[in-house]
Amino acid sequence: MKTKDTEQPTAKNLLLLDQQMCFALYSANLALNKVYRKLLSQLELTYPQYLVMLVLWERDEITVSDIGERLFLDSATLTPLLKRLETAGLLVRYRATVDERQVIIALTDNGRALREKAQAVPEAVMCATDCSLDEIVNIKQQLEKLRGKLIDQI
Repeated sequence: MKTKDTEQPTAKNLLLLDQQMCFALYSANLALNKVYRKLLSQLELTYPQYLVMLVLWERDEITVSDIGERLFLDSATLTPLLKRLETAGLLVRYRATVDERQVIIALTDNGRALREKAQAVPEAVMCATDCSLDEIVNIKQQLEKLRGKLIDQI
């Protein structure tokens, strides 16, 4: 039984799926990932790989831990992504000369060139949402605020 989106939470309906903030975020994320999957398939990237590339396009030659910090990912999750991107010829990994425990990630020429092809992705996603730029900015700010509050609770 589906509840109306406008129905207010009460003690009686609090455990209904449609009353759950987590489900609204989860299902919106699934839909957003489908949009990204279609767009990123043209770049031969997965969504997590795209996020790594975004970080590297902002700042090349950074450590694995810096990338992980930006993306909220641990090394165990990040390392396979980086290996696949390296195999695809988009980046290289090498040890830092100052501290050989650190692995530096740097874009290749192909990785830098892919940035140009990816330019259309953000606008295409915005069009798919049918939201104005102000709405997108507001949603993003609200989600960042929520993330901050949740991280503070961990």
